[in-house]
Amino acid sequence: MVEIPAAEADRKRALDVLAAATARALASQWDAFGAAPAHVRLRGPETGLVMVRGRTGGGGAPFNLGEATVSRASVRLETGEIGHGYCLGRDLDKAETIAVIDALRQRDRVRVDAEIIAPLAALAEAADATRHSQTAATKVDFFTMVRGDN
Repeated sequence: MVEIPAAEADRKRALDVLAAATARALASQWDAFGAAPAHVRLRGPETGLVMVRGRTGGGGAPFNLGEATVSRASVRLETGEIGHGYCLGRDLDKAETIAVIDALRQRDRVRVDAEIIAPLAALAEAADATRHSQTAATKVDFFTMVRGDN
């Protein structure tokens, strides 16, 4: 297995949080961040399809499960940083916003992480905890009673 450098893993984690965030939550954090920096579109935003692959039994032979719609965008800030944004679905504005945040994060990582990434990650964790507690409430524990006379 190839080890990913820490900087790339950190960027991947930030992009994962941005892509998984709802459009409303992302727009809210982006608006609170302040004025968007001037940028030039390098690619898109555009919508396309990607093949989703699965594995039988979670680790068996791979197979093509189907296609998923993905939006992507690439931008360059006027200061030279290039950012890329991908998200599931057809939300072109979200893909472009993610790309701008990715580029801006290369210039001011501490502020972007504190004001955008961390709050979105906290929202995702809260939603996961809520979903987990709702699911746990429906859990049924089955047990077998063994008779004493074998």
